[in-house]
Amino acid sequence: MQNSEALSLSFALLAAAGELTRRINDGVVARGFEGRPVYGFVFARLAPDGATATDLATHLGVTKQAASQLVDELVRKGYVVRRPHPDDARARLVVLTGRGWECARAAEEAAAEAVRAWGELLGEAEVRALGRQLLRVAPHGPVRPSW
Repeated sequence: MQNSEALSLSFALLAAAGELTRRINDGVVARGFEGRPVYGFVFARLAPDGATATDLATHLGVTKQAASQLVDELVRKGYVVRRPHPDDARARLVVLTGRGWECARAAEEAAAEAVRAWGELLGEAEVRALGRQLLRVAPHGPVRPSW
């Protein structure tokens, strides 16, 4: 593959990821949840067992202070709560609330809508093949923003 082809592919993948992130966030907001795209990346790390603010900072590639401020925002909106950490008395575990899980389900529905649109454009078999290929390239994530 030529450099220019690799660059075009890179741009297409980044554009698709950005469009998917936007469509999911728009779908979440349309379903009555207040949100920002970063919330989905936080929720992906918190599900299913929670995480510390330090874990979130590492996952998001931000400072611990920025992660703590984001957690404060999510607590105010009712999406997460802080609980005592079961293994570390000094740490607090951030977990999704019922509302946080509802928001995560709304994101799942919005993602399905976005991918269905790809199926209408490419055909369902092509979308499934694309999914299999992408899982070969990036099998373990993480699902996080690429600031």
